[in-house]
Amino acid sequence: MATIRKRGNSYQIRVSCGYDTSGNQVVQTMTWKPADGMNKKQIEKELQKQAILFEDKCMKGQVTANIKFQDFAEQWFEEYAKVNLRPTSYARMKQLTKRVYPAIGHKRLDKITARDIQKFVTDMLVNGKNMNTGKPLSRKTAVHHLSFISDVFSYAIRMGMLTDNPCRRVVVPKSEQEEKQIYTLDEVKTLYEHLKDEPMKYQVYLLLAIYSGFRRSEMLGLEWKDIDFENSLIHVRRTSQYTKEKGIYTDTTKTRKSKRVSKFPPSIMNLLKQFRTEQAKEAKQLGTKWEGHDRLFTKWNGAPMNPQTPFEWLQGYCERIGIPFRNIHSLRHLHASLLIFEGVDVVAVSADMGHSVVGTTIPVPNSNTKPVAVHTDIIKLHERYDTFTR
Repeated sequence: MATIRKRGNSYQIRVSCGYDTSGNQVVQTMTWKPADGMNKKQIEKELQKQAILFEDKCMKGQVTANIKFQDFAEQWFEEYAKVNLRPTSYARMKQLTKRVYPAIGHKRLDKITARDIQKFVTDMLVNGKNMNTGKPLSRKTAVHHLSFISDVFSYAIRMGMLTDNPCRRVVVPKSEQEEKQIYTLDEVKTLYEHLKDEPMKYQVYLLLAIYSGFRRSEMLGLEWKDIDFENSLIHVRRTSQYTKEKGIYTDTTKTRKSKRVSKFPPSIMNLLKQFRTEQAKEAKQLGTKWEGHDRLFTKWNGAPMNPQTPFEWLQGYCERIGIPFRNIHSLRHLHASLLIFEGVDVVAVSADMGHSVVGTTIPVPNSNTKPVAVHTDIIKLHERYDTFTR
């Protein structure tokens, strides 16, 4: 039953909704204030009506419990995110709480307004700094934080605890689209010219990444059974991921369309054959210490390579040969840009890249990237690489 308390010129209506898992009583409240001019009898009648309506809503789960955003977000992580999100997505969401909880985590879920969230988002863009580099935060970072908050509110609505998501009214200011940093053709030539001095696995990784456009996780997920040497095909069937909690683990591809097969020239297939022979020799030398995971890219003992390793190698390699480091993912952007500049249909490029949305494929290259024919020039580069290593 609802209880009513008079507080000044208003009334507080309280409804007990049982007990939580910790044994604490869950109480929901609302405040009702009589309209001006109502007499005592009218107030009593309307107050009883409001109490009945509020109690009915509480019993139907249409009113949020007295819970703070942080507490409910942790419930969302446990009840929804843990079983529905990929481990990598779950870990990224957890990272977002470092900014969200200090800003709105202490507020009651039903008391958070669109303006509260708007102020948080705007402050991130105006004053926010990257916790590692100190650089200003990007619009994309603000969008990710807003999406996390919105997901929590959407879950509360599905659970019948709220009827509105204030994030719908929040606007993330538009910013100029940043140019993607893509290696120029001259820089790629320099990468090739010095590659012969690097370990074979990194030679293969770089050449295959440029020609294929595979994601880093897809590259590291490749196994020898995915290579069809007879027909010069490579199948993308899985990814290799890492989180602090799980370590290195095998996962499905990012989307259904990411599972695909690509054709490769003889130069790539011959290099893969050399690499397989070298890896087999290493495995034989290590004997029982070698872990047979069938992966192309491994640690010294055959275990799957850490996803951070190619990033760190390429960063060091670029520094050693004196060219700018443009991130490991820029090799994928380079692949897409060259195909598009060659005149390949964007839909076909999207399929080649394993994108589920065509709009994701269209790159914004830097001004130094030359429009070249990808297959002609990249194959020529591979031929030049062959001459360097003879």
